[in-house]
Amino acid sequence: MKHYADIIKRPIITEKTAMMSAERKFVFEVAADANKTAIKQAVEMLFDGVKVANVNTINSKPKARRVGRHLGKTAAVRKAIITLTADSKEIELF
Repeated sequence: MKHYADIIKRPIITEKTAMMSAERKFVFEVAADANKTAIKQAVEMLFDGVKVANVNTINSKPKARRVGRHLGKTAAVRKAIITLTADSKEIELF
């Protein structure tokens, strides 16, 4: 099993995710091989007083990009949308 800090890579902070935090939803970039149970356990262990109600995952495929005449691809990213319970403590990301 991986360490919890290896499962949760970083928070994704955009305007859309900032608005989602009012609904007690937070978005994180996670390891590609992490499942929903491991993501839930990692969030509850890394942030004190947090209870996770739901975990939704998204796999973003790499997209083709050009730089001059060279072709390349962006990195594939797995995201997790974490929904907290009503009685849990808020995650301070901002």
